[in-house]
Order: sequence, then C-alpha cells, then structure tokens
Amino acid sequence: MNSKRYVARSSAIAARRLGDEMMIMSARDSTLFTLNAVATAIWEAADGSMALDEIVQRRICTVFEVEPSVALRDAETLAEGLAGHGILLLSDEPFPPPGPESK
Repeated sequence: MNSKRYVARSSAIAARRLGDEMMIMSARDSTLFTLNAVATAIWEAADGSMALDEIVQRRICTVFEVEPSVALRDAETLAEGLAGHGILLLSDEPFPPPGPESK
C-alpha cells in the first residue's frame, strides 16, 4: 500500500482477550482467529482515527524489536487478511467517530 490506510474494528464480530492474545470470531462466516501479541496491539489500536503506519510506529516498533518497513508490510498483510473476513474495515480516510446513534 502506498497511501495512508486507516483501520477500524468491525462491529460484526465477537472478541475476547486472553492474556497477550485476542480471540476473534467473524459473524459473517464464523471463522475463528487467534491474534498474537503484535496483531493484538494492532487490533486494539484500530479505532479508525489513526493510520496503520502510525499504529505500527507507535505501538509495534516501540515495543517489539522489528524494522519499521518489515513491521508495516506485515501489518498491511494482516489488515488486508482480516478485512477479507469482515473483521477489520479499511479506508483511505479516517473513519468518523461513533455517534450517539451507534451506542
């Protein structure tokens, strides 16, 4: 990906944190995913307001010993894969904050 990509968690999932990992089930196809600590950090930061490259810089490269370019490439692959299952949403623009009608 060359442009900024924003990620947000889908509301059509069930998720539970277990230690450093996250278990997520897609409501679309009942696929179950176990996210490792790195993927969990991305998942938890995916609120739609921060670009994926910023999440990688702030949440991944500061905690895990990884080259920024490698971390971003892996994060993009993860985000695209989870978006394919309806677990994450991707956009070239920030997502609007949830309004009172979404609560």
